[in-house]
Amino acid sequence: MRQLGMELMGAQLVLVGLMLLHYLPATTSGDGLNRTMAAAPMVPAIIAFGDSIVDPGNNDVLATIIKCNFPPYGQNFESGATGRFSNGFIPTDLIAQRLGVKQLLPPYLGVDLSPEDILTGVSFASGATGYDPLTPTILNVIPMKKQLDLFSEYRSRLYSIAGADRGAEIISQALFVICAGSDDLANTYYITPFRRNYDVPSYVNLLITSASEFIRQVVGIGATRIGFVGLPPIGCVPSQRTLAGGKERRCVAARNQAAQLYNSRIQNVIKGLSAEFPGVRIVYIDIYDIILDLVQRPGQYGFTESTRGCCGTGELEVTLLCNSQTATACSNVDEYVFWDSYHPTEKAYRVIVNDILTNYLRYLL
Repeated sequence: MRQLGMELMGAQLVLVGLMLLHYLPATTSGDGLNRTMAAAPMVPAIIAFGDSIVDPGNNDVLATIIKCNFPPYGQNFESGATGRFSNGFIPTDLIAQRLGVKQLLPPYLGVDLSPEDILTGVSFASGATGYDPLTPTILNVIPMKKQLDLFSEYRSRLYSIAGADRGAEIISQALFVICAGSDDLANTYYITPFRRNYDVPSYVNLLITSASEFIRQVVGIGATRIGFVGLPPIGCVPSQRTLAGGKERRCVAARNQAAQLYNSRIQNVIKGLSAEFPGVRIVYIDIYDIILDLVQRPGQYGFTESTRGCCGTGELEVTLLCNSQTATACSNVDEYVFWDSYHPTEKAYRVIVNDILTNYLRYLL
């Protein structure tokens, strides 16, 4: 146990410069907010579970190094950093805007939530978590199971505001977003030594088993509209190029293939769950293809840089390493696909979210 503890501590230090990942987009005004919203909400609420792609600041209250509540993060907001792992809006904000729900999907932890916040949904996501139970342990973030426990607490607050019947109705009509898995592969499997006894197919199966059980649990809490986000081309993320892409920092084919294997297997699982729960819409959301296209053809979307992040050198800076004291942000952020070495810019998120809503919204609502 002592040796494992020392290894975990060592992994924390190793991962300071290598973290996070994942993905998903909408227009901004001068204050960083999208003022164009649907006339009437298309869903009453949005609930998010997962990792840094959909974490709006839950990690701010944790004893973890995986934080971004400091500049240059959040530079698009007049108030500055919000705990979001980007320069501005993250996918769940953009989805909430596009569906007419609200401007920002807030974190459940660390903020004074108003009754309206509770009624229209929150995010329980935690940067650097994953389906592998070891993943959140390494960096002391919120496990997926704990996120469900927090939801139970949230549901009690919702019922106290809206009443049990209306509260249950809001949950049944809400859009649930599940986005995790990238940290498991990019960090736990490929960077730490703790899962070296697994080959890639075996480790993917571990993730699939856990993800499948998580979907079942989300169905069990009353969700009927579930968007399950697949993995991106992990090997093309700037940090992965730096760590394993050779001198030319190419996309790492083996890591992309692992993500594709996961995506293929989880799609089959979702088909089975959809047949098992005919009254529930469980929709697999592919982000692999759109992100790969952004990386390979950035010019088609108005970008000029897709191999490095905007922060610092763009090759490794993320979380604590991406700070205004040691890493200057680029002056032309809208030309970059990636904000830091793991996370897309707000502009790139807009492209991804637009692709998601165009291709999948009709199956969810």
